[in-house]
Amino acid sequence: MPQSESAEGTLFVVAAPSGAGKSTLVNALLEREPAISLSISHTTRPPRPGEQYGRHYYFVERATFEQEIADGIFLEHAEVHGNLYGTSRTTVNTLLTQGRDVLLEIDWQGARQIRKSKPDCVSVFILPPSRTELERRLRGRGSDSAEVIARRLHNSREEIAHAHEFDYIIINDDFEVALGDLQAIVRAVRQRSPLQWLRHEALIQDLLA
Repeated sequence: MPQSESAEGTLFVVAAPSGAGKSTLVNALLEREPAISLSISHTTRPPRPGEQYGRHYYFVERATFEQEIADGIFLEHAEVHGNLYGTSRTTVNTLLTQGRDVLLEIDWQGARQIRKSKPDCVSVFILPPSRTELERRLRGRGSDSAEVIARRLHNSREEIAHAHEFDYIIINDDFEVALGDLQAIVRAVRQRSPLQWLRHEALIQDLLA
C-alpha cells in the first residue's frame, strides 16, 4: 500500500501575456469547477472599470505594497508593466491545508518563484493564436492607453519566451476548446494515484478485502 501523505489541495498556476485571454479562461474555469479557490492578488495597478477591491484584486498604494514585501507576507511578487503584484502566503497555505485546490493567475516571474517554493504545483501558460490577434485583443479592451498597449506588446515577447518553463501550454484560439483543455488538465491532475488513494481509501480497502 502507498504511504499516507498529506491530503493538501493542488496549487494551479496560470500565466500568459496580456491579451491572451487568461482572465476570461480562468473565470470560466471557476464557474465549471467551483471547488477551486482563486487566490486574489495584491497590486499597485489602478482598477479598471468594473473591477472591485477584494474580488478582482486588493488594490494598494506602492508604499503599502513595499512594506508588505518587507513584512514577508507574499508567497511571490513581481513588477509587471510598471505595477507590483503579489500573492498572500497565508491565504494560499491555509486553503491548501484545508484540502482546497487553489489557482493563481500570475505572470511568469511569479510562477518561477512559486515553482521553487512549491515544486509540486501545476503550471499552465496561455498563448494567443497570433501576434495580430494579441494586439487586436489588447486594443479591444478599450481600457488602456496607446502607450500601455505598446508596452504590453513589447513585453509579451519576453513573457512568451518563458512558456517552455511551464508544465502545459494552451493556445487560446477557439475559446471553448481552450477552456476544455484547461479543465481537462485540472481533472487529470485530480485523478493522480496518490490523491485518489487518499480520497477513496475506504473503497480500496474494501476491494482488497
